Amino acid sequence: MGTAEVSGGRGRRGGAGRSRRTGDKVARRYPRSARVNEILREVLADALERLADTDERLALLTITGVDCDQDLRHALVFFSSLGDDAQGALSEARVRLQLAVSQQVRLKCTPQLRFAPDPAVSAGARIEDILRDLPRPIDVPPPTDDPPSSVDAPVTEDTGPDR
Repeated sequence: MGTAEVSGGRGRRGGAGRSRRTGDKVARRYPRSARVNEILREVLADALERLADTDERLALLTITGVDCDQDLRHALVFFSSLGDDAQGALSEARVRLQLAVSQQVRLKCTPQLRFAPDPAVSAGARIEDILRDLPRPIDVPPPTDDPPSSVDAPVTEDTGPDR
């Protein structure tokens, strides 16, 4: 497996991130910290998928985001899980996950990983519960899962000049 390049360093022509003609900095689509966070999320998700074969507690776990410090020494990994002991399982697998990061991502130093449940998941579930508990207006029927049927529609025959 190859290593991912996130440093934005020297390119094919040996430039250090500068345009050849103008000498100005080349505009990036998004900041380096966002690129590092995204590549760490992808690498950790792939490594967790492989580790889930040996540890059932990691099977129903999703990495939702990574927030890496500017100095790349620490990274907070957000996750959502249907299992109860996901944080303990992640803590036990931390060294193996850091090893996967160090083997697949070229960084000056490998960040030390910390794990926390994603607060956005619990906030979304809370909002869903609040919306579900709201009283429905009287004139609006409750939604049904069945598609509308055409049985109730009147049948008309076409008796135009085309026939």
